[in-house]
Amino acid sequence: MAGAVVLALLLLLAAMAAASVAAAGGCAGEAFSANRAYAACSDLPRLGASLHWTYDRGAGGELSVAFVAAPAAPGGWVAWGLNPAGDGMAGAQALVAVPSSSGAWEVRTYNISGYALGEPGPIAFPASDLAAELGADGRVRVFGTLSLAAYGGAGVLNQVWQIHGLLNAVSWGILLPMGAILARYLKTFRSADPAWFYLHVSCQLIGYGVGVAGWATGINLGNMSNGITYTLHRNIGIIVFALGTLQIFALFLRPKKENKYRVYWNMYHHSVGYTVIILGITNIFKGMTILGVEQRWKTAYVAVLCLLGVAAIILEVVTWGMVVKRRNAESKTFNSASNGHLPRHV
Repeated sequence: MAGAVVLALLLLLAAMAAASVAAAGGCAGEAFSANRAYAACSDLPRLGASLHWTYDRGAGGELSVAFVAAPAAPGGWVAWGLNPAGDGMAGAQALVAVPSSSGAWEVRTYNISGYALGEPGPIAFPASDLAAELGADGRVRVFGTLSLAAYGGAGVLNQVWQIHGLLNAVSWGILLPMGAILARYLKTFRSADPAWFYLHVSCQLIGYGVGVAGWATGINLGNMSNGITYTLHRNIGIIVFALGTLQIFALFLRPKKENKYRVYWNMYHHSVGYTVIILGITNIFKGMTILGVEQRWKTAYVAVLCLLGVAAIILEVVTWGMVVKRRNAESKTFNSASNGHLPRHV
């Protein structure tokens, strides 16, 4: 029952990925004063910085953030901001932590119009709970809550990640596993030949097309997120896309059934296909953790995987029963022919 084992392995790897990525990253161990806690975090590639945030849709689109970074020089300032109009410095709505004459840190708001901070003033997002402190490690922690309701909540911020995540979850994470199940089990039913093949190809081609769109939005998202790179997630995505593309080309190079090289093509096709599925599911969970999606979305995706796994196990049992029954019938037919009387020659 190799198929059931492979699909069970898929589910196990996905669950392990979800658990491991949730615990990964140095930002997860950050502790804050006043019992502050955040739903998600991300380690940034420069200044040993990290960003922590909680987005509350129910509170009118409130974004609570904590930005942790070391000043460029002793006594320097630390800033974090959002730019609702683009990805440059001009137009950024910034929270800037500066040391006061008393030695305490305070947070000022800046509506940046050029390449200089300018003067403090109101920003586009109503800000509250502003605070800053210097940690024992020399890094400054900037705290604040921004109300995004006036800009339609998080909708005006770049939400390409939503499209990216949805497309990839549907393609690499649902359609491709479904296509593999169709190919493995439907071909056992003689009445499904050759329909199973066209269903398999259609499912995989649609999945690949949607996956290409998801991969392209990921590339675009990376280009728009200057200075932020999730290396492992990106590399796995590139590998999945490359292997998926290889599978598409292999479809046109498939030898005929009677060709002596067909067995080797089958081995390649199955191994690469299962690799794409395993890596795709793993990367989907990594992406969910990076984006800090709500638990209900993770639960929904795990439920879909479980349904596919249960369907595969049931079909594995049914098809193996059919194969055994056919072999027994063929064996009886062969034995009857072997034990029969040979015709006499006159």
